[in-house]
Amino acid sequence: MTDQKVRWGILAPGGIAASFAADLQHVPGAELTAVGSRRQETATAFAERFGFARAHGSYADLAADPDVDVVYIATPHAFHAEAAHLCVEAGKAVLVEKPITLDLPDAARLVAAARDKGVFLMEAMWMRLNPAIRRIAGLVEEGAIGWVSTIHADFGLQGPFDAEHRLRNPKLGGGALLDLGVYPINFAHLIMGAPASVQAWAHLTPERVDETTGILMGWEPGAVAALTCSINGQSRNNATITGTNGRIELPEGFFVPRSFVVHRPGRDPETHEFDFPGNGYQFEAAEVQRCLLAGELESPLMPHATTLEIMTLLDTIREEVGVAY
Repeated sequence: MTDQKVRWGILAPGGIAASFAADLQHVPGAELTAVGSRRQETATAFAERFGFARAHGSYADLAADPDVDVVYIATPHAFHAEAAHLCVEAGKAVLVEKPITLDLPDAARLVAAARDKGVFLMEAMWMRLNPAIRRIAGLVEEGAIGWVSTIHADFGLQGPFDAEHRLRNPKLGGGALLDLGVYPINFAHLIMGAPASVQAWAHLTPERVDETTGILMGWEPGAVAALTCSINGQSRNNATITGTNGRIELPEGFFVPRSFVVHRPGRDPETHEFDFPGNGYQFEAAEVQRCLLAGELESPLMPHATTLEIMTLLDTIREEVGVAY
C-alpha cells in the first residue's frame, strides 16, 4: 500500500458484491484492482461493469494477485471459510460477509489462522459501522434514555421461496437466522453485549432450515430483547430500544438506517438524520482501510471477540431450534 491507497479485490461477484463495489466509489483511497470468479466470463463482466483493472477466472488467482491488498469475500455462507482461508494463507487482508462462517469452530479456526499469519480479518457486519447506528450506541452509552430495559428488532422477507433457493438450502447455510437474524442479534449485542440467557423457537421448512424464528435474550440486572426473523413474510423491519428515561426508534430498514427518533418524557421527539450516498457499505470499507493504513489486524468496531460471541449465539440458537448444517 502506497500513497494512502488500498487496492481491493472482490471474490465471488454476485448481487451483494455489486452493491459493495458500487459503494467503493465513495471511499477515498479505494482502488478497484481485481475480481475473482469461478468463471472467467463472469469476472470479466463484473470488472468491466464497475471498473476493476483485472479479472481472474479462479479464486486462487485472485488470492495470488500481488497487487491486491484486501479481499472482500461475497460467496454464500457455506463457502466463506474456504475462501477466507485461501486469501489469509496468501497473506491478504480479508473482509468476509456475514456470518463469517457457518459455525463457531470454523470462525475460531479462521481467526486463529489470521492471527498466526499476521493479516487483517474482519466480518462484514455493515450495520455496526453505519453512522446512525454508531450514534445510537453513543447515546445509549451516555445514558440518554436511562437504563436499557427492552430491545425489539425484527427482519422478515416476503416469501415463499422455492425449495432450491439459497435461503432454503441447508447446503448453503439457508434459513432466516444466518441471513436475517444476524441483524437483530447484532443490534441487541451492540447495545447490551453478550446476554446471560438465550431462548429460541423456530418453525422449520421441509429442508430443516428455519423459516420463522423468535429469540428472547436476557441480561442482568433485568434487560430483555425480543428478536424475530422470517423468510415467510415482509415484516416492519424496524427496531426500538427502550430505557427508563426514553426510547430510540429506528424506521423500516433498521439495519441500514439514515435516521432515528429519540423520545423522552416531557420533551419533543428528536429526529437524527444522516445523509449519505450509496447503499451504506462504504463505512465498513472505510474502516478496513483505516485499520490497514494504521497497521491494525482487527477493527475495534468489529473485533474478533465480537464475531466469536455472535457465532456462539448463532450456534446456541440453531441447537435450540434443531437446525444443523
